[in-house]
Amino acid sequence: MQTTQGFPEIDGGVNWKNVAIIGTFHLAALAAFFTFSWQNFAVMMIGNWVVGSLGVGLGWHRLLTHRSFRTPKWLEYTLTLLGTMSVQDPPDKWVATHRIHHRFTETENDPHSTRPGFWWAQAGWLISGTAQDHSEETLNQYVPDLMRDKGHRLISQFFYLPLVVSAVIFFLVGGWSMVVWGVFLRVVVGWHTTWFVNSLAHMYGKRPFETTDDSTNNWLVALLTFGEGWHNNHHAHPASARHGLRWYQFDMNWITLRIFKMIGLADSLRLPRPVVEASQSQIKNVIGPVVVIDEAVEAL
Repeated sequence: MQTTQGFPEIDGGVNWKNVAIIGTFHLAALAAFFTFSWQNFAVMMIGNWVVGSLGVGLGWHRLLTHRSFRTPKWLEYTLTLLGTMSVQDPPDKWVATHRIHHRFTETENDPHSTRPGFWWAQAGWLISGTAQDHSEETLNQYVPDLMRDKGHRLISQFFYLPLVVSAVIFFLVGGWSMVVWGVFLRVVVGWHTTWFVNSLAHMYGKRPFETTDDSTNNWLVALLTFGEGWHNNHHAHPASARHGLRWYQFDMNWITLRIFKMIGLADSLRLPRPVVEASQSQIKNVIGPVVVIDEAVEAL
């Protein structure tokens, strides 16, 4: 069983809380096979983008975890709230887990390394021990910025409310079938695509950068997660706001961020020096000044 430095509460055993949540959502999502409609399908797909791309990918990952760009505080809170509907624990605990992952990648201290196997990285780590149920001490160590922010503390305390509100709205608009598609199926799809970044994108794909971990660029995971699957790029340049570093690496989250920049909702976008130097004129014309970052990882 894995143990985690700075994360000592993981000591094995079944996490029945997470088993109950994951099991309930999967069982409820099965009702989607009997309640299909194009309206419900559209609700699920749009919701998956709003929550998975704007909330988790941009908000929780690129903004809160890595601070790869800046936004007005109201937008930061909005993106964080959208991410809560992914049902991946409160944002402070999710961010702490991800920062731990980057600090201890592919070691016994990595919460979801693929070294114990695919299923551990995909979901096993969530149903074993205390998973992301971090102590106050762990949160203060890994997310002191969020712990000092009263707004983020409030969001993390009541993180389940946006999901409840969305479920009520869907029920009033489209009945239980829309709740099945807009909440349960959407959450399950979002879970597995996000977990694919932890598993598939550390096992299968190309490695243009010689990082010290097993991260890969997996085009399928990138498509499913709006750009998060260019994972070797990300581990080589974790503070970069852009994950698809080549023109052919589709990165929906980066496109959205460029739009935010153009309309004045984002600034201080952080990019690796090689990317800035390779496309300096385009960056200057399209998104204006950026923050150049240097990484101690060389391309193969």
